[in-house]
Amino acid sequence: MKKLIACIVIAISCHAIAQKRIVVAQDGSGTYKTVQEALNAVPLNNTSPVLIYIKNGIYKEKLKLDSTKNFVTIQGESNTGTILTYDDHPGKVSPTGGTFTSRSSYSFLVLGNDFKAENITIQNDAGFNAGQSIAIECHSDKAIFNNCRLVGNQDIVFLNSESSRQYYYNCYIEGTTDFIFGAAAAWFEKCHIHSKKNSHITASSTPQDHDFGFVFNNCTLTADTNLHMVSLGRPWRPYSKVVYMHTNMGPQIKPEGWSDWNNEHRSATARYYEFENTGPGANTAKRVDWSHQLTAAEAKLITVKAVLRGWDPSGTVK
Repeated sequence: MKKLIACIVIAISCHAIAQKRIVVAQDGSGTYKTVQEALNAVPLNNTSPVLIYIKNGIYKEKLKLDSTKNFVTIQGESNTGTILTYDDHPGKVSPTGGTFTSRSSYSFLVLGNDFKAENITIQNDAGFNAGQSIAIECHSDKAIFNNCRLVGNQDIVFLNSESSRQYYYNCYIEGTTDFIFGAAAAWFEKCHIHSKKNSHITASSTPQDHDFGFVFNNCTLTADTNLHMVSLGRPWRPYSKVVYMHTNMGPQIKPEGWSDWNNEHRSATARYYEFENTGPGANTAKRVDWSHQLTAAEAKLITVKAVLRGWDPSGTVK
């Protein structure tokens, strides 16, 4: 019995060590006052789970999680009260005297794998007319965003890296133009997608040899009042692939559904699909002739595991 108890104590102690917890609080009650300090504390080539718990507050920081800083979870106290924000945008003068580009405008750059964000807001608040101003640029493979708010204007959520797999659950994503874009494979489940301009929701750049790009399942598409010409997406590169299934589409979705970026060569290779969507924007009678309606048999093959190439995190979030 004593040996059994000793083994249990050792197991609990090892688990506690593995689940390293860092607290960020602006009032000094945590481990660090800034989020970047907490990210810096994660060792390179990290192999153990690290939880960074961030208390409510507006953290105006330009953040970066370096590559090999893997297995990091950032968790907010509340998804409306814990706000990570910055306002870089093209043309803004950088601290070194140069100017930012769209690629360097991110508020949060995630390079480490097995990253998770939950219960938090990540935004770029550069303004409606600031141009391409990224809130989150995620290269991480096996990244999960759960109950997050990802907000800004143009080019907000950059799903970068064709080797990346990303899963979004119960997230609110708000923007103007191409505000969900990139080459990663991603599944969006029960997400609320809100448009603030008559423009495009997605701009995927799916590689030709990848079976899937972005899949929106059981989502809701809304928009600011009086918008009526929002497209479901346009191809940033040839062979772009986007699927909407079981999604409620508001009246802002234009009858044609999709756009081709004024490039017929891209529309010739674009892979755009819909299945059993609802709402006034889901009427397919006037859809572009290069988009497709899935059959029930085809839709059945589109699963989280298939889209994310063998990885299925759907049972780990709620």
